[in-house]
Parts: sequence; C-alpha cells; structure tokens
Amino acid sequence: MQSLGAGLAEMQAWRRSTNCLMVERHQRRLEPGLNEKEMRRRVKQVFRSYGRYYADVVRLPAVTDEELADGLRVDGYEHLDAALRTGCGTILVMPHVGSWEWAACWMARIKRHDITGVVERLQPADLFEWYERFRREIGMHTVPLGPDAVPTLVRALRQGHVVALLSDRDIRGNGVEVEFFGETTTLPAGAAALALTTGAQVLPAAAYEAGLGQRRLVIEAPLPVERRAALRDDIHRVTGSIAMALERLIRAAPSQWHLLQPNWPSDRDAAAR
Repeated sequence: MQSLGAGLAEMQAWRRSTNCLMVERHQRRLEPGLNEKEMRRRVKQVFRSYGRYYADVVRLPAVTDEELADGLRVDGYEHLDAALRTGCGTILVMPHVGSWEWAACWMARIKRHDITGVVERLQPADLFEWYERFRREIGMHTVPLGPDAVPTLVRALRQGHVVALLSDRDIRGNGVEVEFFGETTTLPAGAAALALTTGAQVLPAAAYEAGLGQRRLVIEAPLPVERRAALRDDIHRVTGSIAMALERLIRAAPSQWHLLQPNWPSDRDAAAR
C-alpha cells in the first residue's frame, strides 16, 4: 500500500502544477543552494513521502496495537508526561511533516491519552466526513476550524486532553506576522493565545518516517509562554518562538514536509502568475 501511494504521488511531481511549484518554493527556502537536478530529486522525494503518508492514513484503523507500538519510536516522551502531570493543559505544535496521525493514534491507543486536533473543513463535504470518521476510528477527537474552535479547545485542555495543532500554515489568513524561513508571513495565533490564556504548556513535536515501515516521534521541551507584556505582544512573541521551533523540526527532514499550498505572500503572487 505504501509503495502504491508513493508511486501515485510521485507522478504528481512530474506535472507542472501549483502544488509542484509550491513544493519547489518551500524547499528553496530551506536550502537556497539546491541546483536544478537536486531540486527535481527533492520534489520527487516530497511527493513520494506525501503518498506514503496517505497510505499510512488508509491502513491505520486496521493496524493492531502491537503493530502500532512496534512501528513508532518516541524521543522526548518525558516532556509530554511532565506537561500532563502539571494539570495546566498540554499543546503539541506540529508541522505538516511525516505521519502525524500515526503518532496521534499511538497516543490514544497505546498511552490512553485523549487527543484533540483542529481540522480544516475539506471540500467536498463527503471527503471531510470521511476524515472525521477515520479520525474517530483511530481514537482522536476533532474540532472543525471556525469560530467555535477556541471554546471547545479550552474545554479539552481543562479536561486533560493533549491538543495537537498543525501550526506551519495559516489557513484562515488572520494569524500573527512572523519571520519563517527568512521571509515574513503569518502563522496561526491559536497555540500561543490558548497557552497564554489557560496556562497550558506548548511542546514542539514532529512525527517522521524512519525507513522500513518505521516512524519516529520527537517531542521537545516546552517553550517559554509566561506573560510578560500586553496579551497581543505576548502572542506575537510566543508565535515567533513556535516558528523557530517548527523551522528546526522541518529542517530535520525537509523531504517529508508536505506543505503544497501557498504559505507566504510571494507564493500567492507566484501562483497567480
């Protein structure tokens, strides 16, 4: 299944599309020195990794607990464990890297944590409903992106859930302006705002492919999120810290960064051209 998914995705790498253009642009930000041949290889690797991600998604509900545990190595779980024991709330900020649903499923089924994630409303509606059912099957609670998301997430934090937020893309376009890979853009303010108003800890994390059907979950120590100034200024500061942490996690496996959409203002201009 993984080979089929990777092969189909790789075919997309050879088509001149907006997605392909965006992968090139994002990879150029990570490594400006890539030559044309290296860039073609990198784009191919990204699409193959993206295909393997979807293959993982499709088969996760049928994976046994033993396969789930054996297929994931975890570094830094002690940071998550310590954050949960504070009782103040725990937020994982993650990039679109590797197979984050596998890590969420591991937390829900093996560690018995309640996992809540914010999800984008996909079109068509049938696809969104399929993803909702799938995530429920693997043990996740989901919150659709929208005006009701914040109070729902606050309740989840107070109930001891691990809130997982993919934070390297500002879907709604109303985030905080930060520098991300050397260029100004906006990133979601949700993680910083939630942490500053609830006292929750913010832990950067990423779930990488590790070869031979293995995956590696990395959980870093919590970021400093204490109040220092006006709330607006603190949200900007903490979101900047999140941006730096995401850069570090993405640079660890650039070919696994599945960001195919415009993410900087200049991307949208390039896509329009």
